[in-house]
Amino acid sequence: MSSLTDDKAVELSIGGMTCASCANRIERKLNKLEGVTATVNYATEKAKVTFPDGLDPQELIATVESAGYTAALPKPPEARDEQAAEPDDELRPLRQRLVTSVALSVPVVAMAMVPALQFTNWQWLSLTLAAPVVFYAGWPFHKAAWTNLRHGAATMDTLISIGTLAAFLWSVWALFFGSAGTPGMTHPFEFTIERTDGSGNIYLETAAAVTAFILAGRYFESRSKRRAGAALRALLELGAKDVELVDGRRVPADQLSVGDRFVVRPGEKIATDGVIEEGTSAVDASMLTGESVPVEVAPGDQVTGATVNAGGRLIVRATRVGADTQLSQMAKLVEEAQTGKAAVQRLADRISGVFVPIVIALALGTLGFWLGTGTGTGAAFTAAVAVLIIACPCALGLATPTALLVGTGRGAQLGILIKGPEVLESTRRIDTIVLDKTGTVTEGRMTLTGVHLAEGEDREEVLRLAGALEHASEHPIAQAVAKAARSSATVEDFANVEGLGVQGIVDGHAVLVGRPRLLEEWSQHLPVELARKLAEEQAAGRTAVAVGWDGRARAVLVVADVVKPTSREAIEQLRALGLTPVLLTGDNEAVARTVAKEVGIDEVIAEVLPADKVDAVKELQAKGRVVAMVGDGVNDAAALAQADLGLAMGTGTDAAIEAADLTLVRGDLRVTADALRLSRRTLGTIKGNLFWAFAYNVAALPLAALGLLNPMIAGAAMAFSSVFVVSNSLRLRRFT
Repeated sequence: MSSLTDDKAVELSIGGMTCASCANRIERKLNKLEGVTATVNYATEKAKVTFPDGLDPQELIATVESAGYTAALPKPPEARDEQAAEPDDELRPLRQRLVTSVALSVPVVAMAMVPALQFTNWQWLSLTLAAPVVFYAGWPFHKAAWTNLRHGAATMDTLISIGTLAAFLWSVWALFFGSAGTPGMTHPFEFTIERTDGSGNIYLETAAAVTAFILAGRYFESRSKRRAGAALRALLELGAKDVELVDGRRVPADQLSVGDRFVVRPGEKIATDGVIEEGTSAVDASMLTGESVPVEVAPGDQVTGATVNAGGRLIVRATRVGADTQLSQMAKLVEEAQTGKAAVQRLADRISGVFVPIVIALALGTLGFWLGTGTGTGAAFTAAVAVLIIACPCALGLATPTALLVGTGRGAQLGILIKGPEVLESTRRIDTIVLDKTGTVTEGRMTLTGVHLAEGEDREEVLRLAGALEHASEHPIAQAVAKAARSSATVEDFANVEGLGVQGIVDGHAVLVGRPRLLEEWSQHLPVELARKLAEEQAAGRTAVAVGWDGRARAVLVVADVVKPTSREAIEQLRALGLTPVLLTGDNEAVARTVAKEVGIDEVIAEVLPADKVDAVKELQAKGRVVAMVGDGVNDAAALAQADLGLAMGTGTDAAIEAADLTLVRGDLRVTADALRLSRRTLGTIKGNLFWAFAYNVAALPLAALGLLNPMIAGAAMAFSSVFVVSNSLRLRRFT
């Protein structure tokens, strides 16, 4: 971003959130500010905020802090680098509290459950051990609950704090002032522990064990969330740290400017996006594109920052630096996707926003009901505490963002960038995929595909002379011939004959390359067999040029935009996903049909002007089809935006990438099928998470209210539900 106010958008780091209710509350507070639109993500602990020009970002921070949380603006790159270099152990305080709670809770629970361990006055030892668990280990819950209550709000911490404090204080009352109920007086469904000494209604083991279970759940949840975001952190750390300029100076990579020339030795990372000026090599781009095979590069070829030079020494001229590089743009797209929210998540947020007050009311109702039926104070209290503990909305809040976090991170590793969570729903609905021909199905550049020789001619000699002459021309057809021939012969008296071809002297031969008419003007007529081959190639939509020298036609060279070797396999994979492929091109019908037949596409829309590509997509949509569009050029941008799902090849233009919903960093059409499968798998994981999160609460709350759940079991189940949702999302890391 150039500045906060220019873009009117900022991403705040939020601290102090403990559940989805916290995120929902911060989001509501920010959205109450005039002109502000905010999205708060519990999993990433980020708030994406857009705001009007006149608003100071510090007001956003003040609003978050007034709700009882902390907020901070993005740190400059150098500060982030310093932070990354420091030992990072944010989990240490949580781990210390967890270890303390487990060590002290185990004997408390053991004494309560095993009569043989209940020596005289054992309850006082339980009280001594449980007190540090409830007040030290559980302090974050009580602190957060108090902060929220001061601001008139209730969150998951409120439920945990009330439940554990109620169990502890009830037990203290019973120990100091006598039994709070009559031993053995339980309602028929209650799971209780029979005491042997008359103190039948103390719940110290409940207070201690619930605290330990919930701390364990939060610890494993936090650790899993960090693993979920590992792919993005790895992406951000890919870039080279320093670089050697051509004058021998070594400088930090972030000090490079556009136009600077730098050296890349074998095994080194390329510091930034650029173009090769000297040297040839193979570049390993697997960390950015997922492509395991190194790509051969030579002078004039584009290279991407963070890729590895696997071969010779290169001199590269920087073309994009800093936030403009492909690596930075990838990281930005992934981060934006991870901070967004799908429609299903917004539903979960609305539910979690009102869930806590409803649960508190339900717990009070449960307590009142069982007291009213005469079941007994102990049974009523047990059921009410179980309701408070079991009803944590954390699993609901984690269901979508953790799956999105892992899915988009894994996509980035495979060269698939998902622009936002709403894209996932689109991938499920599409039934038709429109493929732009040039650069998507085909290589997008002219290649020599055939050499037809006159009788008695030598192929190597034809290519040597024709290649040398064509090397002096900038025409795409000429460059295709020159690249295939790789001739080192010298050319004299080179001339371009407008609209017909080129001519010149190569090693003493007067060479002509171009349309047959150029050769005919010099009385070099094509033999019957060569004329027939030329006509066949032109009928198939390929470009053919004649070659002659010293008064005689020697050969016909065939040049075409060849189909990518993986395109046919990609079409088969797309069909397996239930999609109908359609080839869209501005080329003539013959060329389009030839390419379509080669890759296995039946439906072709040819001779379409760039401006009419949008209309072609609209016509398909008008027939009731849900359309995805794959393209790579500026003339594809509008059609990509019109389609229900736009996929841009990362080898294409910035305009196409900006208009698309999904970006495929690698120029391999098979990645399209991978992108759709990953998106659908991520969406399926989100829906699975939400189902189990809802099912857990729907099933557990009635059981707790009926007294069928001991609070300790409720605490363990609640902790497990959050860990399950995050662990289920982590399975996406194994997507291939």
